[in-house]
Amino acid sequence: MSEPSATELEAAAFRRLLAHLGERTDVQNIDMMNLTGFCRNCLSRWYQEEAAERGLEINKDAAREIVYGMPYVNWRTKYQTEASAEQMIAFEANKPDH
Repeated sequence: MSEPSATELEAAAFRRLLAHLGERTDVQNIDMMNLTGFCRNCLSRWYQEEAAERGLEINKDAAREIVYGMPYVNWRTKYQTEASAEQMIAFEANKPDH
């Protein structure tokens, strides 16, 4: 497979991931962190870091808006729920180093 084709497929898969996460607003970031070791904020940070490596400047809010599909503050207001004690215990036990 050519590099441009691989890049196109990776970009399409990323867009599908973002669309899926956009549809699954019931899945909280803490759930993602506890099960996978990353969340929407991690994706936005990775996006921002990859842009910086290529000489592009994308601020934290802009990167989060790309991942969340709306300003982060709006997403938090509409969809974020308070983490349970069990979720916080699991998070502390499995917290990634990144």
